[in-house]
Amino acid sequence: MKRILLLVLLVTTIAQSQEKTFENEVQKISRKIDKITKQQKDSLKQKVKEINLDLEKNKITDTEAIKLKKEAATYHAAQIEKKASIQERNLQQLVQDKIDGKIMDASESDGFDLKLFNRTIFHINSDEDRVKKKRRDKRTTTQFVFALGVNNVLTNNSFSSLNDSDYKFWQSHFYELGFTWKTRISKEPSKTYFKYGLSFLWNNLRAENNQYHVVNGDETLLNVNTNNLSESRLRHVQMAFPMHLEFYFSKNKKYSDDKVVDRTHKSVRLGVGGFFGFKLGTRQYLEYKNAQGVSIEEVQKDGFNTNTINYGLSAYLAYKGCGLYVKYDLNPLFKNTDTRNISLGLRFDIN
Repeated sequence: MKRILLLVLLVTTIAQSQEKTFENEVQKISRKIDKITKQQKDSLKQKVKEINLDLEKNKITDTEAIKLKKEAATYHAAQIEKKASIQERNLQQLVQDKIDGKIMDASESDGFDLKLFNRTIFHINSDEDRVKKKRRDKRTTTQFVFALGVNNVLTNNSFSSLNDSDYKFWQSHFYELGFTWKTRISKEPSKTYFKYGLSFLWNNLRAENNQYHVVNGDETLLNVNTNNLSESRLRHVQMAFPMHLEFYFSKNKKYSDDKVVDRTHKSVRLGVGGFFGFKLGTRQYLEYKNAQGVSIEEVQKDGFNTNTINYGLSAYLAYKGCGLYVKYDLNPLFKNTDTRNISLGLRFDIN
C-alpha cells in the first residue's frame, strides 16, 4: 500500500508541469484509492463494534473476541491491497500514456493539490500508531502455562520427611497445563500484576519397595505386594484455579513520545500466591508378571480416600518465559492423615 502511495506522490510532482487533463485523471485515481481505504476501514470499525457488543453480552470470550478482531483486520487489509492495486495499474497506464503523448496539452497547470494524498497517508499512519499504542498500553494479557517436575509428599509439614518418603523422588512426576490472564494492578505503568487462570494437574506418586495403595475403611495404607511390581503408580488429577501476584524486575520502556510502558517477560519476575480446586479422579496403575510369566497391567479406579477439595501455596522465580516452580498443598492428600503433596519443577509461561 505504501508503495502505491509513493508512486502516486511521484506522479503528482510530474503533474505540476503537465496538462490539466492529466492532473484531473490523477485526482480521480487518488479519490478512488481514498474511497477504497475509507470503505474498508468503516467496514472494519462496524465489525469491531459488533464483536464488542457480543463480548459485552457474554456471547463470546475475550480470547474469541481478540481472534475475531485479528481476522477482520487481516481481511480488510487484504481487500485494500487488492482493490488499490487495480488503481495502481491504472495510474501506471496513465503515466505511460503521458510519455507516449496520448494525453494532449490543454492549459497550463498551477500544480497538483497534494492534500488528498497527505490526508490518506496521515490516516494510514494514524491507524498504525493507534494499533501500536493500544498494544503497548494493554493492561491485561493472556498466557499459556505448561509445567513439569518431580512430585512427592511431606509428613507433618517437614521437609526432612522427604528423606524417609515411601515414594520415589525422581520417578514421581507432575504435569500442569493451563491458561492464565495477567492484569496490571494500576492503570498507570507499574511492575505489579495480578495473575489468575485455570489449570489441569496430573500428580503421580510411585511407591518404593514393591508397595502399593490399599483402602482399609477410612484409611489408605501402603502394603507390600506379593508380586514383583515393575510399576506401582498412584495418579490423581485435579482442576485448579491459580492466583498470583507477579512482580517484574525489568526497567520500564520509554517511547519517543514520552509514553512509559511495562516490559513484561523481558527479565526476572517473581510470582507468589496460591491455588484452590478439586479432584477430578484418582487411579492406581500396577504392572507385574504372574506365576506363569504373563505380563499383567491393572488399572484400579477408586477414590483411595483422597480429599475432593484441594488448596495450597505456590510460587515461581522466572527469567523471561521460563522459571523454577514450587507448589504445596495445605490440605492432606489422604483423609485422616498429615501427608501433603509437594511439587518442584520448571514452569513455562508463553505469551
